Amino acid sequence: MNEKKLNPVERAAYQRIRTALVHGTRPPTTRELSAALGYKSPRSGALLVNRLIELGFLYRRKNSELQLVADLGDKDGSHTVSVPLVGSVSCGSLLLAQECVDTTIAVSTRLVPPPYKYFVLRAQGDSMDQKGINDGDLVLVRQQCVARDGDSVVALVDDDATIKEFHLSESAITLRPRSSNPAHQPIVLAADFQIQGVVVTVVPKGRA
Repeated sequence: MNEKKLNPVERAAYQRIRTALVHGTRPPTTRELSAALGYKSPRSGALLVNRLIELGFLYRRKNSELQLVADLGDKDGSHTVSVPLVGSVSCGSLLLAQECVDTTIAVSTRLVPPPYKYFVLRAQGDSMDQKGINDGDLVLVRQQCVARDGDSVVALVDDDATIKEFHLSESAITLRPRSSNPAHQPIVLAADFQIQGVVVTVVPKGRA
């Protein structure tokens, strides 16, 4: 999201709420938000939350839980579906993907057509920075077990998950980094490998 639309107080409130939701912790209550920003009345926090919803930065679900509206969909929530944010996945060394749902992200129905299922991950590391996937970005993934040559995939290797570029030859499967960091090397596979999904789009860290 473009935070330049927000005044300094709105920006500070949004950043506190966004940080909590993205990292899977409880967002501040309106009382806590008011206190953190120097207001005495909890109503100030409530007004800030309502303003962020009005501007399209947050979306309130039917159960009153707050939800991020990333740059993935319609800002009024009328044409979005809730996609689970299921933890972090590495773009560097392999890292176990957490299966628990941290929160949900409102995603445009145009980006998540049926019959597929979708999930969102937080990227870690820099091995895919040349493909526009940087540390802390949110990655929308279409859940599937096959991929085409050159797709950016979420791959599971020996119970560890990573985002890499998929390449298939007659002799091997290769997961290639696309990085400005020469320390990252291709992963050549023969067995114990599963594709968990294909990357659909990326939301840079500062816009989610």
